[in-house]
Amino acid sequence: MYAARLHAFGPPENLTYEEVPDPLPGPGQVRIRVQASGVHLLDATLRAGRRLGPLPLPELPTVPGREVAGTVTSLGEGTDAGWLGRRVTVHLGAAPGGYAELAVADAAALQAIPETLTPAQAVAMIGTGRTVMGVLRGTDLGPDDTVLVLSAIGGMGALLTQYAKHRGAHVIGAAGGQDKTAAVSRLGADLAVDYTRADWSERIRAAYGERPVRHLFDGPGGVLARTALDLLAPGGTHHAYGGSSTLLSVVNGPSTTDAPPATDAPTTAGRPSTHTPGDDTDGSSTQTPGAEEAAARDLTVRPLDPAFIQTHKRELENESLTLAADGVLTPLVHPFPLAQAAAAHRALETRGTTGKVVLVP
Repeated sequence: MYAARLHAFGPPENLTYEEVPDPLPGPGQVRIRVQASGVHLLDATLRAGRRLGPLPLPELPTVPGREVAGTVTSLGEGTDAGWLGRRVTVHLGAAPGGYAELAVADAAALQAIPETLTPAQAVAMIGTGRTVMGVLRGTDLGPDDTVLVLSAIGGMGALLTQYAKHRGAHVIGAAGGQDKTAAVSRLGADLAVDYTRADWSERIRAAYGERPVRHLFDGPGGVLARTALDLLAPGGTHHAYGGSSTLLSVVNGPSTTDAPPATDAPTTAGRPSTHTPGDDTDGSSTQTPGAEEAAARDLTVRPLDPAFIQTHKRELENESLTLAADGVLTPLVHPFPLAQAAAAHRALETRGTTGKVVLVP
C-alpha cells in the first residue's frame, strides 16, 4: 500500500508519499480500505516534533493520522464477521496510521457510516464532530441567546455555527477574508464579520449593542479572543476549545485538543480551572491577567479536558453522526489527495483551509 510517512520531525515537507507494507489486523481488529483520512492540528504539532503534555512523540518512522473512514476488507481472529464489507469510520485513539490506503482498527471502536453520509463527511464527524458535541454538552442554546463563533468556517466552527442556528440562537460568525465570511453567511449566520478588518468588533456592536454575546465559542484564542471577550455580556460563557485559547482562569497552557470539559458543569471564571493537559497542551500553567475582570463581570469559562472525551467518546460519536445523518449538521470538507499530505499540513498551519481537512487516497 501507499502512505504518507514521517522519517524525521520538522516541516510539512518531511511527510513523504511512499510504499509501505500492508498492515495486518490482529485479534479483535479489522483492516479498512481507507476512503478518507482526517487531518488534525495535533498531527501537525507532532510532525514538527513538539511534545504535547503527557503524550509522547511517536517513534519514527511513523504514518500519522488518527481518523479514518472506509470499507472493512479483512478481519482479525475472533472479530465479528458482520463487519466484513461494511462502511465504517473510526477514531484510532493514540495509535497513528491513518494517512494510508489501508488501516487497522479495533472492531469495538468502529462506527457504521450512515447511508446519507460520504466517508469524508463521516470522518469529519468521528473526531471533530464528537468534540463539538462535548463543547455543547450542558449548553442550552435558544432564541434568547446571541452566539459568537470565532473561525466560524473551520472544522469545528462550521458545525457550531450550524448547531446554534438550528437551536434558534442569533449567530455571529467571524472568519478571515471575504470568501470565508461569504461562506459563513451561507451556513446561516445572522451576521458574518471579517476578523482581518480592524473594525470587526465594532460591526458587531453596531448591530447588537455594546456587549451582546451570551456564548463565545473560541478556537483560535490569542488577540482575536481578547477582542471577542470584550463583547461578552455579564454572565456570559467563554467556550475555549482550541488553538492558543486565552482562558480567563488558571489554565494549563494553550490547547488545541479535541476534548470537552471534564464535567458537564462549567468552570467559573476567576477560580482555578480543573483543566488537565491534553494531547496538544504544553503542560505549562498560566495565570491570565483577565481573571479579576472575568470574576467582576460574572463570566464563566469552559475549557476542555481530554478525560471527558475518553469517558464519553462513544456517546459523543453517536450524537455527532446522528445529527449529520439527519441533516442538522453538514460538515464542510477540504479534501487533499493522500499524496499531498505535506500540502494539507502546510495549508492547515497557515489557515488556508475551509472546514475539516481530509486526505483522499
